[in-house]
Amino acid sequence: MKLSDVVANAGLAIYAQIALVLFLAVFVAVAWRVFRPSRKADLESAGGMALHDAPQSDSPTSRLGAIA
Repeated sequence: MKLSDVVANAGLAIYAQIALVLFLAVFVAVAWRVFRPSRKADLESAGGMALHDAPQSDSPTSRLGAIA
C-alpha cells in the first residue's frame, strides 16, 4: 500500500470544503465592513490623505537634511 493510496482514502476533502466556506465568510464580512454606506465619509477622507500637505518639521527626512 502506497502513501498516496492512504491519503486518497483518508477522506480529507472535507477540510478543503471547510476552508473554502471559511474563506468566503471572511471575505464577505470584510467586504461588507469596508463598503457599507456608513463608512463612505471615512473612505473619502482617507482617499485624499496623500494629496494633503503635512508639516515637514517632524518627519525623519527633514532631520536628515539638517544633518547632511
